[in-house]
Amino acid sequence: MNSNRIILAISLGIILGTALILSPPFNMQNSASAQLITNEKPSGGDFQLTSSEGKKSLSDYQGKLVLIYFGYTFCPDICPTNLGNLSLAYQGLTQAEKDNLKILFISVDPARDTPARLQQYVNYFEANITGLTGKPETIAEIAKRYGVIYAKVDTPDNGTNYAVDHSAFTYLVDQRGQLQTQLPHATSPEQFIKTIQHYQSHS
Repeated sequence: MNSNRIILAISLGIILGTALILSPPFNMQNSASAQLITNEKPSGGDFQLTSSEGKKSLSDYQGKLVLIYFGYTFCPDICPTNLGNLSLAYQGLTQAEKDNLKILFISVDPARDTPARLQQYVNYFEANITGLTGKPETIAEIAKRYGVIYAKVDTPDNGTNYAVDHSAFTYLVDQRGQLQTQLPHATSPEQFIKTIQHYQSHS
C-alpha cells in the first residue's frame, strides 16, 4: 500500500467513524457528518445518468422514496455488504412499500462499469436496483453535491486491476426530490426498513 492510499484510507476512516457517532438516524438538517465531508450540508438535487435502458434522471422517480448508493462493481466487500442489506430490507417490505421505493446504484468507476455490467451486477441483489454511470466529470459533480468522496487507488503495476476507495453512505431522497438523510455503511436490514417506512408514512 503506497503512502497516498494510506493517507486516503485514514481520512476515510476518520470521516466514516465520526459520522457513525454523530449522525442521527433521521433529519440531515443537524448532521455534523455532512459538514465533515463537504464543509457544508450536501445539497443533493436532480441529475441525469445512463442506465442499461438509456438516460435516467432522479426526477423520473418523483413521488417515490429513493435510496442512492455510490460504489462500483469491482468493490470487494463494502458494496456487496451494503447492497446485500438493502436487498434483505427490500424483501421485507410490503408490495405497496416496494412500489413506492426506488434504489439507485451510481458507479464511481465509470472507466470499467458499463451500463450493461452495472445492471448485471445489481440484478444479483434482487431489489429492483437501477445501475447508473456517466462521464467522470458528471459523476464527480453529482458526488460533490451529495457529499460523496472517492479516489482511484492507482499504482504503476496494477493496470486495470485497481481499487476505488469511497465513502459508503446510503442517501435518502424524499418523494419531492429533496435529500433528507444518510445511513452509514452496514446499516442493518431492519434499520433500512424502519427508515423507509418512516419516510413513506410522512410523505
